[in-house]
Parts: sequence; C-alpha cells; structure tokens
Amino acid sequence: MSNATQLIHSIPVDALTGAISVPIYQTSTYVQEAPGVNKGYDYARTNNPTRATLETVIAQLENGSVGVAFGSGLAAIDAVVKLLNAGDEILAVDDIYGGAFRLFTHIYEKFGVKVNYVDTTDAENVFNAITSNTKLIWLETPTNPTLKVSDIAAIAKIARAHSCLLCVDNTFASPALQQPLTLGADIVIHSATKYLGGHSDLIAGLVVTKEKELGEKIKFIQNASGAILAPFDSWLVIRGIETLHLRVQQHSRNAQAIAEFLETHPAVGKVYYPGLKTHRNHDIAQKQSRGFGGIVSFTLKNDTEQAATAFVKSTRYFKLAESLGGVKSLLCHPAQMTHKSIPAEKRKAAGVADSLVRLSVGLEEVADLIADLEQAFAKREQEILVTSIPA
Repeated sequence: MSNATQLIHSIPVDALTGAISVPIYQTSTYVQEAPGVNKGYDYARTNNPTRATLETVIAQLENGSVGVAFGSGLAAIDAVVKLLNAGDEILAVDDIYGGAFRLFTHIYEKFGVKVNYVDTTDAENVFNAITSNTKLIWLETPTNPTLKVSDIAAIAKIARAHSCLLCVDNTFASPALQQPLTLGADIVIHSATKYLGGHSDLIAGLVVTKEKELGEKIKFIQNASGAILAPFDSWLVIRGIETLHLRVQQHSRNAQAIAEFLETHPAVGKVYYPGLKTHRNHDIAQKQSRGFGGIVSFTLKNDTEQAATAFVKSTRYFKLAESLGGVKSLLCHPAQMTHKSIPAEKRKAAGVADSLVRLSVGLEEVADLIADLEQAFAKREQEILVTSIPA
C-alpha cells in the first residue's frame, strides 16, 4: 500500500452508522449497565471514541503500537519526561524548540532531572556525551529552527547499547515524510498543531510508542495528569490527516524552490534547508525521509536583530506569527519569538543567529511567495540607502 493510500484509509468508516467522517462524541461521561460494566468507556478524561480513533490512526501512520493524544505539543513532551525519575538525565539536541527548553530547564531540572545539550548531527557526539544516568535521548530532526538533521538509525543503536529511550520529535517531517520508529526510535512526538492539523486552527500533541508496554505507561500518565485532547480538536486533527500527504508534497516543493532562490540572493548570509546539497547532512536526510519538508530558515548578511525585525515586518503573503505547518505561509524571528526563552549565548552556540528568519512555506503559488520575499529584500535595501544619505 502506498503512503498516500495508507494515510487516507487509516481513518475508519464509523462501524455504528457507516458515517464516512468520524463522529464527534461530545460527552463527558457514559451510562453504565452496572458498576464497572460499560461499553469500553466510563469517563471522557480516560477515553473518548473520537480521541481513540485519532490515537489509533497516528499509531498506524507511525508504525507504532500505541498512540496518545494531548491538549498541546508541550503536554505531549511533558508526559514523556514524566517517565523519568529524579537523578535521571536527558541528552537533548542543542538546537531545541524553545518551549521544550523552557519545560526541561525551568520545570524539570528543579525536580532533579538534568538535561545535557549536544550537537546530535554527529552521532559520535551523542556516544561521547552519554553518562550512566542518561535515560532519555531527545532528538528533533529536522530541528527548529536551523533544520539540523540527525541520523536516527545510528543514534538508536547507541541508545539501545546504553539502555536509553530514544524520543524523536517528528513535527517538522510528519509521518508523510519520516517514520522514526521504523528507524529504531522508541517514542515519537508531534505538535499536531502543525502539519498534522495543517490549518492553523487547533492546538494538539501526540505521542506514539513502538512497544505496547511503554505506550500503556504514557496512557496512564495521560489519564492521571489529565492533559487530554478534546473531541472536536481530535476530529480536526483527523480531518487534517486526510490531506496530509498532498499538503506536505506541495509544502516541500515550494520550500525547495524558495531555498534555492534564497541561496543565490545577495542579501542572504546562510540558508538552512535539508533539500539543498550544501546542507551538512543532506545525504542522511535523503536516506531517512521521503522529502525535505516545508520549513526554510536563513540569516541576513546584515546579521543584526534590527535587520531581521525590519525584514519580517516587510512581507505581504508571509504573515508574521508564531507556529508553522499551516496552509498560509508564515514567518518569524526565533530570537525574539519561538526561542526567546533560551539564553542568548546558548541560542547562538546552537546556530540561532540574531538575524535568523524562519519561514513556514505554505501552499500559495511559489512564484508569488518568491516575489513577496524579493520585494521585502528590495524594501530593506531602499530603507538602508535612504538612511545612509547625509542630511
């Protein structure tokens, strides 16, 4: 079965009514025949048929055993970290999402969970950084926002050899392009807010585990902590998954063209996109994924926060906003937005420069998007020219 067919037909027809669209079970509780005797559902925090369908679908798409749906991507991350104990250590990718950094550093470190950050683009760095207390290796690949790519299969071997869990944030690639569990990871997480939902109209997080026993532990944490995904939002993610394959294909085509345009522009310093042959781990990206995704980041030659701020305020079709993965193109300035919670020295050490701009390339005609970027560059050049003329 092709990937596109699997995506579409992983969503079941309703067995009760034959509805082609999954019903939204908007209920908080369920009538029982007797105490503890029910139809598989007793309370909606513990389980809900709409949410259960989404959890089954994402487990199938990631070739996993158990899927678990949460109220946000950070709630999903939080549930995975709750597998650990005080004194355990996380070995995390250095170019990490700012929200994950904030959660690890400001919440869990005070409970005795230590986090070590390392450049995971070289698997040897991971091997050298593991300690006897390392229990979880945390990857984003590609990373947010500099699109670093790590060799999942190679790091999975290291994790197994040291009895560590390997968790991969697969948000940027989605299961349409990459399946980390097939490559040896133990856990996959998604901010389903992004490509899985795909329309910038929901907040959701997903966890998928390779082994059933580990999945049941996450499921217990979901029920005990209560950060569940609501029925309507579960339905929205299911609806988004129906078109995931086509959307990601177009996102990727547009992003490739824009990355190639930026690479030749005189105002651009460096372009970050795994589909470029100049990308450090382009070969690994080709090996482990079916495409390169819809995110492109770049720095300006005028490497200042002020230059980046002026640029992101100058576009027309690229809207200045947090988040990514929606139909409409977005852009942001990570140093002031998504990664503001990371100290400047750590941010810069990981490659997040002051002038770095992240593009979430949408589904518009790519010629229009390139023209939008071109006019934003031209506007900036004109402003620089005007301000440089003596009074």
